[in-house]
Amino acid sequence: MAAEVGKSPAPSGIVKGPQAVVGGLALVALALFALWLVSDLSQGTLRSMGPAMLPRWLAIGVGICGAVLAASGFMREGHPIEPFTLRGPGMVVVGIVFFAVTIRGFDLGPIRIPQLGMCGAGPLAMFIGGFATRDVRWRDLLILALALTAACVMLFGDMLNLPIPLYPQWFSDLYPASFNNDTRMRVTAGILVVIAALVYFLVPGSKDPSINVVVDDTPGVQR
Repeated sequence: MAAEVGKSPAPSGIVKGPQAVVGGLALVALALFALWLVSDLSQGTLRSMGPAMLPRWLAIGVGICGAVLAASGFMREGHPIEPFTLRGPGMVVVGIVFFAVTIRGFDLGPIRIPQLGMCGAGPLAMFIGGFATRDVRWRDLLILALALTAACVMLFGDMLNLPIPLYPQWFSDLYPASFNNDTRMRVTAGILVVIAALVYFLVPGSKDPSINVVVDDTPGVQR
């Protein structure tokens, strides 16, 4: 029987899915690193959450998922490791660094980077990280960045009440004085969602002309 076109040969040996094993071990290493970073922070309780509770349990969840993913690479066939390029991790690192220096502002000698808060640094960092792939679609990426930022504002600012700067001071001054902090956060999250919806409905999506799907209805032909 002829091999299926486009399918890589199954890896031989103990490791059946090299890509799953490497990816899982990388997630486990990332989780251990995150647990080490928050080891000095207080976890608190469910009624009074400390700064380490959310990142600690997220790291534990990521580590468990990584261990399951790595174990699956020993039990079932998967994809081989693809050639490594610096574009993906490089753009993700640039996005993370941009977020770190702009959410609270940053001073380096005469260089002054203003504080953008979660609402400014979040979408821009996600937009930069989205260019890690070559087939990036800026419209879909912008919608995702705005929607995720709105969710982060509600989660970290409103529900968890963490002391994270959410927007520049000048933006906060635009709201009426009668608005408290919670109202400002909710209105800001709503504005981000509305902008994402406007982009979705008003900006046409791009179609990739290189994708051409052909359906063969010939009986007996395996696709």
